[in-house]
Amino acid sequence: YDLLSRHDALRRIHEPAELSDVQKARNRLVFDELLRVQLTLRLSKLHRESAVRGIDHDLDKFLSTDFFSSLPFELTAAHKRAVTEINTDIAKARPMHRLLQGDVGSGKTLVAFQGLINAVANGHQGAFMAPTEILAEQHYLGLKEMAEGFEVPDSRTLTGVRPLSIKLLSNSVPAPEKKRIVRQLKDGSVDVAVGTHSLIQSGVSFKSLSFVVVDEQHRFGVEQRAKLREHSREDGRWPHLLVMTATPIPRTAAMTVYGDLDVSLLDELPPGRIPIETKWVSTPEGVKSAWNYVREEVKEGRQTFVVCPLIDESENIVASSAEATHAELIRGELSGLRVGLLHGRLKASDKERAMEQFRAGLLDVLVATTVIEVGVNIPNASAMVVLSADRFGIAQLHQLRGRVGRSSYKSRCYLVTEDSITEDAVRRLQALENSTDGFELAEVDLELRGEGTIFDQRQSGRSDLKLASLIRDRLWVERARSCSEALVEGHETITLSPMLGKEIEWFISARGPDAENLWRG
Repeated sequence: YDLLSRHDALRRIHEPAELSDVQKARNRLVFDELLRVQLTLRLSKLHRESAVRGIDHDLDKFLSTDFFSSLPFELTAAHKRAVTEINTDIAKARPMHRLLQGDVGSGKTLVAFQGLINAVANGHQGAFMAPTEILAEQHYLGLKEMAEGFEVPDSRTLTGVRPLSIKLLSNSVPAPEKKRIVRQLKDGSVDVAVGTHSLIQSGVSFKSLSFVVVDEQHRFGVEQRAKLREHSREDGRWPHLLVMTATPIPRTAAMTVYGDLDVSLLDELPPGRIPIETKWVSTPEGVKSAWNYVREEVKEGRQTFVVCPLIDESENIVASSAEATHAELIRGELSGLRVGLLHGRLKASDKERAMEQFRAGLLDVLVATTVIEVGVNIPNASAMVVLSADRFGIAQLHQLRGRVGRSSYKSRCYLVTEDSITEDAVRRLQALENSTDGFELAEVDLELRGEGTIFDQRQSGRSDLKLASLIRDRLWVERARSCSEALVEGHETITLSPMLGKEIEWFISARGPDAENLWRG
């Protein structure tokens, strides 16, 4: 990499003979810091792969040919690539640990489902864990639809086969039904369980779990994901793990934060999807045009989301509340329309009722908080109005607008703000108006929010890197990752040179409160 020695780098950065010495010295020190990060993550991955056994799957038994041939559309090249990567992993007796990253509407659930039915075809079970009740139910309905017509071998039936069994396990499931599902998971008559944290509650066990999907993995703690995986089998083998996120991650950040995961990327939308048009409005005329558009869409038989950032009025933050907005819209701009309400403080049964009414077309407009941010799939929804849009970040707004544009209808998202907003908010809203590419927006977001810390929970603000920057030093991140792979390549145990060991020890010990977790890894 044409780098100075560390001794020369330290000398020249403090006593440069000429200006170019400073950059050369910085390059060496940045590379060292990033290499320590990458080596730590690589060795964590190596330890996991060498210390635990997985479950190899026979791909000849795979049902995917039937599944893919039943789809009403052709898989994209990105779908095929991700499927191949996952199938290559699960054919090995080493547990998969893969991140499936794809923009909203890119077909992540489709890719995950083929892994689940692969497990079932091999006589095992699958689990699909979602962070919220609404999202779990949404995935349950989607997977049930995908599984329609599929049969699996079962010697206990007269015909020797039975329909693929998918069950929902969440707090909203009645107690008698939940007991029955738990019993069926244990005896193997349920093939795929979809649920929230209920899947990791005491008393829930699987007969033979071999494939786990965790959606929107950043919403679960590490302990929750590990519990589902590690305590799901009595033979000590780990099921394969696929974690999915629709939150675009900048390439350099993915190389660091997720350096211990293999990454599959869905960077194409399925055919027939029309990009969402986004309009930022801040004048009375602009806001009026947004509500007029909503009425026009309702006349055409389509539906609209209205999103508010707060549930109750706040004296400190001037932002719309869902309850107040719902009442105002019924009396004003949307009078005469069927307007529902959905927010996090409603009873579970009321939330389910509102969502089901909207899904069934019994509501024209759903006023909601960010409970609809992830995973909600209403193909008939073609418009969204986000109130106080300057209160949201880029990633969250991109997620929200992904709730529309999920069919062949033209879709539009209005971002409504006051006239006077911060300069950063202006940049965020302009970026969303100008781009529908989640990965491009993630780079803008990284620059605006700061890099945050790599190994703890803080997602924005000051970086815990001392000298390197994920924004400025993209090239060096890639070089450090490549170098760490070459250094670790071929090592079946975590045995490197004493010098490299010292580097990693120095790096981990400098993490302060996070050191214990890193040593555990």
